[in-house]
Amino acid sequence: MNMYEDPAAWEPVPARHRGWLVVRFAVSVAYRPVHWLLALFIWGFVLGFASLAEIVTTFSTRAENAAGRFLDRLTARAALPRWCVGWREVRHEGDVAYYRQLVDKAVTRRTEQVAKPKPEVPREWTVPLRDYRGAGARYVAERAQAQGWQLRPSDVRKEVSLYWPHPAAHAG
Repeated sequence: MNMYEDPAAWEPVPARHRGWLVVRFAVSVAYRPVHWLLALFIWGFVLGFASLAEIVTTFSTRAENAAGRFLDRLTARAALPRWCVGWREVRHEGDVAYYRQLVDKAVTRRTEQVAKPKPEVPREWTVPLRDYRGAGARYVAERAQAQGWQLRPSDVRKEVSLYWPHPAAHAG
């Protein structure tokens, strides 16, 4: 059975131990400046690499595809690791009402942005676990589908993937 088909995975994640969260928060705070320096280094490398790659990829589609895959893998490193814990998670761990309110606001805001004639954001949206941990993936899916989003197969232990259908397909 795939993870997105497992009903138990869609329920809220059990609350983590407060002491462990505080330790992870302290490590996260110490790690962030190192991560920012690493991200600056990566972006500098990307800018330097991109100017050289522009010349090479002009003549080769194969090189262009390879450079695109390489840059995608490289820039993915700029995101904070999942083990990092923010102050919000320390304060609101296990607070179902807070996470439901957070999900409601995020879905409403994203729906308003994507429903415009010229959307401000992409039609695909991935909601990370840290944004719905206390509410559960089922709550995200229900709220999003009520506002017109389509659910995509997702590993709900990490994220919920959604898609806003084309306006012509949604009109009716």
